[in-house]
Amino acid sequence: QVQLVESGGGLVQPGGSLRLSCAVSGYTLDYYAIGWFRQAPGKEREGVICLSNTDGITYDAGYGKGRFTISRDKTKNTVYLQMNGLNPEDTAVYYCAIAFNCGYFYNRKYDYWGQGTQVTVSS
Repeated sequence: QVQLVESGGGLVQPGGSLRLSCAVSGYTLDYYAIGWFRQAPGKEREGVICLSNTDGITYDAGYGKGRFTISRDKTKNTVYLQMNGLNPEDTAVYYCAIAFNCGYFYNRKYDYWGQGTQVTVSS
């Protein structure tokens, strides 16, 4: 059974930082691609960043460049999302997901995803 569990969300002031974690079980991070997408109420799902475990290349959305970073710990089977310079527009539920590759990921074709963790940016 493949399971992804996100954690680390919460309430953050504008300009603040947050680190999200995604614990993966029943799956190895050595294969395929894994990334983070987000969804705000009434809006479409949008990809944030994706890591291709096949070639080790990171692909991120334009709005996340310079602010969001993805990393992995193969020993702990955990993926992280470091978010800096957060804006109220970043408020959303953040999900980690596994896809065949990052092209599939950004086309919203996920194989597995978690329950998400709420990120709220407000003063």
